[in-house]
Amino acid sequence: MIWLMLIGAILSEVAGTLALRMASQPGGNKAWMVAVVTGYLAAFTFLTLALYDGLGIGVAYGIWAATGVALTAIASRVLFKEALTKVMGLGIVLIAAGVLFIELGATH
Repeated sequence: MIWLMLIGAILSEVAGTLALRMASQPGGNKAWMVAVVTGYLAAFTFLTLALYDGLGIGVAYGIWAATGVALTAIASRVLFKEALTKVMGLGIVLIAAGVLFIELGATH
């Protein structure tokens, strides 16, 4: 259940961030701000529940932030045609490696 809460936090945060991009478009519909607020509130609620159930803050935040960055970069490429260069891809790989090391370190 902890991991489902963390997945919920990640997906909610990514959805909120993508909605923020839509809300900030020139001439964009400010109704997207409802999705922004909802996404971030849901993300922090899910993250809180994962922590309450026993997930360590270092592991939870590391996975949440890193996965959110990676998914947002990939989704912004697909949805908004934003740049996703090889260097950025390498950065995503390095973020994933860093989270893996945090997770491995937490089990020892």
